[in-house]
Amino acid sequence: MTKNAPKGLGLTGRRLWRDVAARYELRPDEASVLESACRMSDRIDDLEEAMRGQDPMIPGSRGQMIAHPLLAEIRMQRVAVSSLLRQLKLPDEGEGAARNQQRDAAVSRWTREYSREVR
Repeated sequence: MTKNAPKGLGLTGRRLWRDVAARYELRPDEASVLESACRMSDRIDDLEEAMRGQDPMIPGSRGQMIAHPLLAEIRMQRVAVSSLLRQLKLPDEGEGAARNQQRDAAVSRWTREYSREVR
């Protein structure tokens, strides 16, 4: 897989790509998942910029105060990015980091496939 970030990524997307691609060898399907997470991260930046200066509560259709719709969209995009990154099953880093069975299995798989330990 190429270490270069895909074309069209913004600052946050390029940073995420660079952080992951520098540490891990990804298969093409994993690179596609990472690219989606990077593009969604950039979309979150755009949504947060659109929200800047807006009131978090706005009048609803009946005059009641409701949360600004962009807040819900930002939250949903963050959940989606988190889900995509979990699909990569990257190992935890650092001593004492919480481990889980799926990540340990991923490390084992990567170790077998690439003949080196991934930490």
